[in-house]
Amino acid sequence: MHYNHTCEGSAVKAGYRATRGWVGSIIKEKLKDSPNYKPKDIADDIKREYGIQLNYSQAWRAKEIAREQLQGSYKEAYTQLPFFCEKIKETNPGSFATFTTKEDSSFHRLFVAFHASISGFQLGCRPLIFLDRTPLNSKYQGELLAATAVDGNDGIFPVAFAVVDTETEDNWCWFLQELKLAISTSEQITFVADFQNGLKSSLSDIFEKCYHSYCLRHLAEKLNKDLKGQFSHEARRFMINDFYAAAYAPKLDTFERSIENIKGISPEAYDWVIQSEPEHWANAFFNGARYNLLSSNFGQQFYSWVSEAHELPITQMIDALRGKMMETIYTRRVESNQWITKLTPSKEELLQKETLVARSLQVLFSEGSRFEVRGESVDTVDIDNWDCSCKGWQLTGVPCCHAIAVFECVGRNPYDYCSRYFTVDNYQLTYAESIHPVPNVDRPPVQGESTALVMVTPPPTKRPPGRPKIKQVESIDIIKRQLQCSKCKGLGHNRKTCKVS
Repeated sequence: MHYNHTCEGSAVKAGYRATRGWVGSIIKEKLKDSPNYKPKDIADDIKREYGIQLNYSQAWRAKEIAREQLQGSYKEAYTQLPFFCEKIKETNPGSFATFTTKEDSSFHRLFVAFHASISGFQLGCRPLIFLDRTPLNSKYQGELLAATAVDGNDGIFPVAFAVVDTETEDNWCWFLQELKLAISTSEQITFVADFQNGLKSSLSDIFEKCYHSYCLRHLAEKLNKDLKGQFSHEARRFMINDFYAAAYAPKLDTFERSIENIKGISPEAYDWVIQSEPEHWANAFFNGARYNLLSSNFGQQFYSWVSEAHELPITQMIDALRGKMMETIYTRRVESNQWITKLTPSKEELLQKETLVARSLQVLFSEGSRFEVRGESVDTVDIDNWDCSCKGWQLTGVPCCHAIAVFECVGRNPYDYCSRYFTVDNYQLTYAESIHPVPNVDRPPVQGESTALVMVTPPPTKRPPGRPKIKQVESIDIIKRQLQCSKCKGLGHNRKTCKVS
């Protein structure tokens, strides 16, 4: 037996002797241990171990077959949806799990809200909800719409989410109707959300008395996009920074100062800002309570969970998110049992920081509950109405340094003037209920079950061929400084490429 062959028979270039199914069965175990096993590495391993040469697309298809063998069929997952929704409601009483199909029985949308999430929001969270979406790059594409809240320690608290075929005004409207039905609260809620895709009209129609805060990130992205091509990179960077400063400005004078800076660069950009309804996004005018959280992508941690699971079949993806939420609720409940302060750690730290500053302030008594406080500025505090002219107390829910200086003078306890949402007792109410496991996620419905009559097929949209394209959006938070020539001081080139003689 001669081990060294010169006939090249050991390296089959086209890979026609190895079917995709065979390669898939070979790599299945390795894919189980390494979910990020790349097609290039698959091809290299098959070439090294079996002498068979695969191209990239062959290796990619083999990986898809192996993944389907491990995780189950994407198509079958849709047929299991009725059974899966019933299981969620059965194992987590009080939960919402509803879906709709189109006339041809193809999947349209799915809404999920666990009882523990609904109860936690109602009992312990601020009446503040962030609405956002993230694309799903699974076999059948789609969008995930989410409603997230914030707990007393400024941690994200998922309330409800939905999988829809596309992001449309109709789908957002449906999601908000299901959300209203699930949380069923009489409290006036503040929503931080985009103002496009029908959200503006849907929110005002469905949650009649709500406050709608336009997401600052979406606004800044639109401003940056509308200005592109008209101004240099550097000029846009300054205007975006001033726009953020205007949004966070607590008082009218600081708001006006920031937008005047924009006007100095571009009167057109100034007009854009004025016409963008500042009463819906600027602290100086907004009437709802946002606790200085102005962007709808606050729930970034939840979206990172989605990105880890979005390639799974739909039922497994939902169950993976359920598992993450279940684990988070348990972990935070256990952690909070060790806390010995009255406020949650982040709010305790904020209060102590303001208390240190308060010691250097001078308090002058006035009539009734009003006091004058002097430091770097002169501010008026009304302790009965929980109000300070610096607006810090109102914006954060924690007494500002001026209010604390007054409390120390009159012998009152600052903890009595903190929002109830920041207490450890309230935090523990948020995580009092548990999300329970949903067994047999992959089990097909038994013949004769009530849900067996409902037929759900995959949506007509499919992932396009090739690698998913990731659109690189220019960051508006950290717009990079553009090249500046040290010779002519112009932007966009350096001294070496400068054309000025």
